[in-house]
Amino acid sequence: MKNNIDEIRKSQHIKLALNSQILENDTRFYYEPALNCNIDSVDLSVNFLNSKFNAPIWISSMTGGTENAGKINKNLANACKKYRFGMGLGSCRQIIDSNEHLEDFALRKITGDDVLIFANLGIAQVEQLVSEVKINKINELIDKTETNGLIIHINPLQEWLQPEGDKIKTSPINTISEILNKTNINLIVKEVGQGMGPESLLNLMKMPLRAIEFGALGGTNFSKIEISRNEKILKNEFSSVASIGHTAVEMIDFINDILKQNKNIKCKNFIISGGVKGFLDGYYLINKINANAIYAQASGFLQYAMKDFESLCYFIESQLEGLKMAKTLLKCRV
Repeated sequence: MKNNIDEIRKSQHIKLALNSQILENDTRFYYEPALNCNIDSVDLSVNFLNSKFNAPIWISSMTGGTENAGKINKNLANACKKYRFGMGLGSCRQIIDSNEHLEDFALRKITGDDVLIFANLGIAQVEQLVSEVKINKINELIDKTETNGLIIHINPLQEWLQPEGDKIKTSPINTISEILNKTNINLIVKEVGQGMGPESLLNLMKMPLRAIEFGALGGTNFSKIEISRNEKILKNEFSSVASIGHTAVEMIDFINDILKQNKNIKCKNFIISGGVKGFLDGYYLINKINANAIYAQASGFLQYAMKDFESLCYFIESQLEGLKMAKTLLKCRV
């Protein structure tokens, strides 16, 4: 039997060999095959925001209040429970004053108490609640979603391009300061596809945020989505606007410089998202940053969560196996 398997394998090698030359190498890593090769013994677990994760992975905010949202979020919540990841909910704007779609966001009964889940609102909605002296509604939102805190997404470019977008009138830094000063809410701040420059990052890192999520250029770009939706603008004229921003690698360089040059930094936890296509990207980025970090994907999880839970698990387990391989055999050139 073994001889037959060997023959099949060797036959496959002959057929595939001519088309298996690699012309370019991935220069982000040193490949070290002569050191530890026991991939099965690798422990991927990390501590993030005082919670144990079985791997350095976060499921980024996605959806709610649509026809398929309940199924998608249920699959993602079950994955968080099984693999012990953290998760951001999709925008919770529609359940601030109504419970009509609350079931799409009620994931705590699935995950149990040990999984980190954060609610999610845009800076425009938070600004409005602050100006109307209704900050208590954020506490109510966290209570009814049974979440651990709030993600505020800063997205002025998206709002400006969105046909029905909200115009942001106040500096997001001031709005976030109001929330921090008047509540005990755990806050994460993120962008939604453009990333953030060094001055924005510095100002945010001086605040007692629980974490900053990149939402860097290179992943799902909501400005590009809004340009496609907006019939009032000349798409050819505005198409280049979506390219404005910063990649995850750029943002890590900004953050490393900020940490080196400033002592009064309060936020040193990061969720690296935007352009993370798989485990090699994630492994490289969390090793490049000089801070406590995990990485996040949205579209990768979404396409499998839309199918069924088994497909989602297959995707996740391939990511975990890849991370184990990377941690065993690869050294990052940082």
